[in-house]
Amino acid sequence: MKERPVVPREEMLRQQEFMKLVCSQDQRPHSYHIVSMGCQMNERDSESIAGMLEQMGMVHAPVREDADLILYNTCCVRENAENKALGNVIWLKELKKVKPELMICVGGCMTQEKGMAAMMKARYPFIDLVYGTHNLYRLPEYVYRVLTQKRPVVEVVDTDGEIVEGMPEKRRNRFNAFVNIMYGCNNFCTYCIVPYVRGRERSRTPEAVIAECVRLQDEGAQEIMLLGQNVNSYRGGGAEFAELLQRIDRLGIPRIRFMTSHPKDLSDELIHAFGELKHLMPQLHLPVQAGSNEILRRMNRSYTREHYLDLVRRLRAVCPDIGLTSDIIVGFPGETLEQFEETMSLVRQVRFDAAYTFIYSPRKGTKAATYPDDTPYAVKSERIQRLIDLQQAIALEVLEAQVGKRETVLVEAVSTRDSHWVAGKTPRGHMVNFAGDPSLIGRFADVEITSAGRNTLRGRIINPEG
Repeated sequence: MKERPVVPREEMLRQQEFMKLVCSQDQRPHSYHIVSMGCQMNERDSESIAGMLEQMGMVHAPVREDADLILYNTCCVRENAENKALGNVIWLKELKKVKPELMICVGGCMTQEKGMAAMMKARYPFIDLVYGTHNLYRLPEYVYRVLTQKRPVVEVVDTDGEIVEGMPEKRRNRFNAFVNIMYGCNNFCTYCIVPYVRGRERSRTPEAVIAECVRLQDEGAQEIMLLGQNVNSYRGGGAEFAELLQRIDRLGIPRIRFMTSHPKDLSDELIHAFGELKHLMPQLHLPVQAGSNEILRRMNRSYTREHYLDLVRRLRAVCPDIGLTSDIIVGFPGETLEQFEETMSLVRQVRFDAAYTFIYSPRKGTKAATYPDDTPYAVKSERIQRLIDLQQAIALEVLEAQVGKRETVLVEAVSTRDSHWVAGKTPRGHMVNFAGDPSLIGRFADVEITSAGRNTLRGRIINPEG
């Protein structure tokens, strides 16, 4: 893989100067609220956005309406995500009538779509700032321009992207952390818009990734999640990603996870890592998208049903308790009932811990958007409901098989089910709710699994530090 340039240190210093200039403005925003949509990559970007805004003198406002600056970090992978983002932005027009000093900013994947920025500028003149995925690091400069020029700023650059190191950040917590290892995608699946809005693949150096992991470890991280649109092709694929995992494993951070993986690039070395590395958790998100070879071919997925099933067999051979999750699209253009049934049979055979299922959503600019599609939406809805019912039944059986086991749980939050309970994940990635004090958050606890629900487990604590 061709190495992409790193944004020069001088440019990052320039942005730091803009942060200081924003702080010096009398009419600057004093509080912010970020609405983050979509994947973990966007969540990680939002941590950098929060870091920059705080260095511009702002504090987080938990309630959106109370903020002086509202920023939408958008997604466009599916049409409903785009519609949700635009619907929320339109709602802000009314809020701005009440708070004319409110600064409205929109960034992320949606704004990077071809023609989207121009459309937003024309239709939504009340938006103060529109920027894309490739120039996020220039947010301080854009905020300063909005404040001083008193007019909207629309800046979306069309580039394959650069690597940005050294951006400020405000992590969601100290004990588990996202770490980007690469950006972009070269796969051009026919249904997917990611390569057009995130650019081509580019990888951070191993040294930069390791340095970030060491810093996070020093700050108390118990778990890291390595992120990329396709982590398997890190630095060109092959053994490179497995070698990075080996280096991180030697640091001694208790838990390592990663996502997302493309089946065509799942290397022998990575498969063996699940049986060899002490700190790599037995969990893998491996999107299959469809169980029909013909549909996979038309999706440009570059693997077959048989290859995918062989990967599953080999993974379970080295790590029998590995938890597999997936993404599945129903109703791809031209999908027949027989092809859908092939997806159903694959799900029965693999028995995923969980699957994220979607009805195909055409994205303008992708090849699949030009494919003829004569399957009624009602038929697609009936099919996806059958798939959901099947997967839910399998997931319940998987969870019920955990009852009676003793698991080490990293406690993440107070349970949403009961304020006297806490919740956290097992090594396999299953969420467990159990009675416990909030002081456990960020710590490990040994828990006996006592019962299973449709999506989560319940347990009782054995000791507070596993």
